[in-house]
Amino acid sequence: MNYLVTGGTGFIGRFLIARLLQREGAQVHVLVREGSTAKFDGLVERFPEQAKQLHSVHGDVTQDGLMAAAARRKLVGKIDHVFHLAAVYDMNMDDATADRVNNEGTRKLVNFVNGLGGNVRLHHVSSIAVAGGGYVGRFSEAMFDEGQDLDHPYFRTKFQSEKIVREESSVPFRVYRPGTVVGSSETGEMDKVDGPYYFFKTIQRIRDAVPKWLPLMGVEGGHVPVVPVDYVAAAMDELAHHDGLDGQSFHLVQRNAPTVGDLIQLLLEAAHGPEITRNVDLPPLSLPRSVRRVSRSVTSRLPIDIERTVSKTIGIPVSVLGYINNRAIFDDRKTRAALKGSGIKCPEFHDYVERLWHYWEAHLDTHVRLPPELSRKVAGKVVLITGASSGIGFTTAKKLAAAGARVIMVARKPTKLEEARQTLLNFGSEVYAYPCDLADMDAVDQLGKQVLKDFGHVDILINNAGRSIRRAVAESYDRFHDFERTMELNYYGAVRMIMALLPTMSKRRQGHIINISSIGVLANAARFSAYVASKAALDAFTRCLSAEIRRSNIHTTAIYMPLVRTPMIAPTRIYDYVPTWSPDDAADTVMRAIIKRPKSIATPLGTAAALSYAMWPKINDYVLSKGFQLFPSSSAAKRGRKGREKPTLEQVVFANLFKGEHW
Repeated sequence: MNYLVTGGTGFIGRFLIARLLQREGAQVHVLVREGSTAKFDGLVERFPEQAKQLHSVHGDVTQDGLMAAAARRKLVGKIDHVFHLAAVYDMNMDDATADRVNNEGTRKLVNFVNGLGGNVRLHHVSSIAVAGGGYVGRFSEAMFDEGQDLDHPYFRTKFQSEKIVREESSVPFRVYRPGTVVGSSETGEMDKVDGPYYFFKTIQRIRDAVPKWLPLMGVEGGHVPVVPVDYVAAAMDELAHHDGLDGQSFHLVQRNAPTVGDLIQLLLEAAHGPEITRNVDLPPLSLPRSVRRVSRSVTSRLPIDIERTVSKTIGIPVSVLGYINNRAIFDDRKTRAALKGSGIKCPEFHDYVERLWHYWEAHLDTHVRLPPELSRKVAGKVVLITGASSGIGFTTAKKLAAAGARVIMVARKPTKLEEARQTLLNFGSEVYAYPCDLADMDAVDQLGKQVLKDFGHVDILINNAGRSIRRAVAESYDRFHDFERTMELNYYGAVRMIMALLPTMSKRRQGHIINISSIGVLANAARFSAYVASKAALDAFTRCLSAEIRRSNIHTTAIYMPLVRTPMIAPTRIYDYVPTWSPDDAADTVMRAIIKRPKSIATPLGTAAALSYAMWPKINDYVLSKGFQLFPSSSAAKRGRKGREKPTLEQVVFANLFKGEHW
């Protein structure tokens, strides 16, 4: 089977090609425009085992004939299916661009396919946008020209390009109308901030600023026809190869689309933010068409600075705002009937929203807040960070890369580490990944030798990798290995890393060692005896070391971190409801340590806890014992017995009195 795909290097295109390549004997020709050669090379790298089945065809849908005549002659009579995905999807597009690419590009594609001969079939990727931005009610797959409002260039040209296919194609065709496409339901992979992703930054800010236990009021809004990209690709591939479906259109959407309120609540849950206890419905936002035309003509003349300010303030492009109150319901009965028995169905948003959130936070959240003096301190410096593939380590590495440091990322899992490195290349050009199990002393030694061979020295070492175990001593009588493995990583691994790099620091008479410790070391947190003991051991070691290396101009800093919302604390569900720092707050503290090089950094609560234990130990024990009784053990510690996940009022008050402490 031979395929030609336009827009194959785009987001949906990559997932569709992955499906096509799985078909026996498939040969996939991809139309590659000038400037997208690197994207095609990336496509080949993505599918190394099927590289011989991928063929680049240089051309452009805006070009007469799509490609050179010689290339066109090679395809005549040999192509079975043409998938047309190339289009401009930007909601901020102008009319001229929309007409040139979406309309004229489709017309030229149709003319090209009409001349291919053989038994070719055209598959046109349209959009539910053909319904316009103001349609109210059920919009079925059989509906098309319903007199709908098409005043926005995107809505207008998606309608018009589908109309071109319907009226001008002389070969059999099928039309696919995806909804609001989001990342993969399996991995969360997405390539840009669009659609629901415009909400993500605001939700992150709410999560970081508003306590989990504080109820919020939300907006109900209209239905969001959300659909994951992997379902879109799988459904298109399956429907394209069914008999008897020519001339039909198919809605690729979730059957019961979430409302805006549902979507925001699910995103807040994925972000471990507060809950929305009540949604209020928005009044209709639609204006008479004449008013909208005037409005658009006026806003198009606004100075660019004002347009950017408005967009930044609301966090959503002005062109997208009206869709928040969408009143259209998209019926996909024909699609579901055609897919019956294939095992392909659209997953519910709540089943994969956490994957979308985690991927966005790790790969698409490009906002980096940097102290003005940081670049002067770290530009060109070699900084090694352990535990750098997620949480505090990843966010710290992101900031350092943006500030111009040469960042060495160390973590245990190679695949996850490489993904993190690829993300950080968007922030800085010198980012390196060194997989290492820091609980393996031989592996740490080898890591140290390799790093020194590659870089000659390390200016700043950040011992961030750690393991936390929340379990009472009475629940650990048969789990001595918990103490051993926690000590191996948190203490022995960190000390071994220090000793591997210290000789070159001493020889160069400069260096900085930063240990990420815990507020628990100062506050003696109950249930954390294994974790706190390992961090306290590293603390004591470094204090002793500090006196020995002072004359060599090597500095040490211990950061007694409070509770930080990272994957390490995720298993303890009650932590969703207690005050925590964000990884960004924690990384900012590391930046302060780099700039100021203090002996230690602690929160006021941590300092107060250490003083109270020194001066009033019995009172301190009373408070800690109260917290121990108040906050139950985890389900894992209780051998799987389910505990209460939502906190009581007493727990909420107690946790807020002692913000950041581990309970």
